[in-house]
Amino acid sequence: MNLLFIDGEGVETTTTVIEGAPQATETIIEQPVTDAAMDAAAQQPAGGGWTFWIMILAMIAIMYFFMWRPESKRRKQMENFRKGLKKGDKIITAGGIYGVVKEVQETSLLIEVDSNVTLRIDKNMVVGDPQQGVINQQ
Repeated sequence: MNLLFIDGEGVETTTTVIEGAPQATETIIEQPVTDAAMDAAAQQPAGGGWTFWIMILAMIAIMYFFMWRPESKRRKQMENFRKGLKKGDKIITAGGIYGVVKEVQETSLLIEVDSNVTLRIDKNMVVGDPQQGVINQQ
C-alpha cells in the first residue's frame, strides 16, 4: 500500500510493505514549464487550423454533388412534366391511380379512371407517365 503526503515544499512518499505482496514505489518529479514550451503550445491552433476548413468544404461539396444537385434536377424535371400535361395524356398519381387527363386547370386535373369515373386531383399529385416509367422515384 502506498501513501502519498504533499506539503508546501515538496513531495514525500511512504511505502508500507505487506508480506507476500509485490513491492512498488512511486516517484513524482516536478519540472518547471519553460517559456519555449508554452510558446510552442500557443502557436498551434486547436482543431488543426486550415485542414479543418478543407474538410468542411469537402463535405459541403460532396453533399452538393450527391444530394442537392440531383434533387434539384428531379424537381425541375417534374415541374416541366406537370406544366406540359394536356388532354389525353396518361398519368399515374402519388396514390397509384392510373388515369387519362380529361381537363387541365391551373392547379388541378380532371382525370378519367374508368368509363364514367372521373376524379379531380391536384397537379402536384401526378408522379409520372406509365409509358415512360415513373419519373419521381421516391
